[in-house]
Amino acid sequence: MQVAILMIHVAIAIALVVLILLQQGKGAEAGAAFGGGASQTVFGSRGTGGFLSRTTAVLAAAFFATSLTLAYFASQAGQAPEAGIPDARLIEQQRALPTLDDDARDVDNTAPVLEESDD
Repeated sequence: MQVAILMIHVAIAIALVVLILLQQGKGAEAGAAFGGGASQTVFGSRGTGGFLSRTTAVLAAAFFATSLTLAYFASQAGQAPEAGIPDARLIEQQRALPTLDDDARDVDNTAPVLEESDD
């Protein structure tokens, strides 16, 4: 479920970037006075501004909703006992394990050591 929402979240983010880049700035209306605005009649008399603005607003709301949902999933995953900072017992167990740097005499081994015989 979380992966599906994440994929939707990424798709919405990409669509938002594309829609924002398609929108015209405030200074672009000056060119329409010289005949450059005739091609915008496909989306109505207001041009693409109304359509793109509404679509951007809907996608922004969906992006916000998916962000909150992913944040909820992340907070729930942090409550698992194996996630996050380990408790003190686990840290002490890991410190007690021998490492390659330890001398064999310093390690408290409970298993018997087999000595090699010279045959």
